[in-house]
Amino acid sequence: MAGVSGCIKYSMFIFNFLFWLCGILILALAIWVRVSKDGQEILSSGDADVNSNVSVNILIAVGAIIMILGFLGCCGAVKESRCMLLLFFIGLLLILLLQVAAGILGATFKSEYDRVLNETLYENVKYLSATDDNAKAFQQALAEFQEEFKCCGLVRGAADWGSNFQQFSKSCECPEMPDDSCTVYDGKYVYKQPCISLLKGLMAKHIIIIIGIAFGLAVVEILGLVFSMVLYCQIGNK
Repeated sequence: MAGVSGCIKYSMFIFNFLFWLCGILILALAIWVRVSKDGQEILSSGDADVNSNVSVNILIAVGAIIMILGFLGCCGAVKESRCMLLLFFIGLLLILLLQVAAGILGATFKSEYDRVLNETLYENVKYLSATDDNAKAFQQALAEFQEEFKCCGLVRGAADWGSNFQQFSKSCECPEMPDDSCTVYDGKYVYKQPCISLLKGLMAKHIIIIIGIAFGLAVVEILGLVFSMVLYCQIGNK
């Protein structure tokens, strides 16, 4: 009868030990943000407190699941437990299937996502000309974005700012020697390009990064599935 390969066994242990450590780090960070005073200040600094809390709760769940799977994989490899290895395999397979389903849904509803994004950006134009406290955070965020990415306004250009233009014009202003990318608005040289295309491009770039990370995780998960099943079969044949 064939024995258990020491290389596969300890590779499986190291893989799952790192997996378990990642779960601990994610869980610890999420719990700290959820319960600590500093973490609550971070959450309350944004406009969407409920969404922030939901995100933290999801991170807590993800961290706990990763910890459990890492524990099952480590113990299953060291103790040569077919039951633990099988549970690890099933759990990892379910996560992989969920990732694939999420990817398919993301590709299916891409046009819907683009439509919602456009509607959201056009709807937010009204905050630029508003004077209430709720709009100030959005105005400040866009002003910083304008200064960094050399654009002005959200959809129609500088006109989006309305009566607030003079207050935020500095973030829109072109250099002392303006070129074709600049225009004159209300007595100031400002950038022609509205920020909507840059914002959409930035979001698309982030989505590509997320897809890349998800693909990398899928490769690691497939390796984990292969290692666990090979080890499971070797233990059965021992």
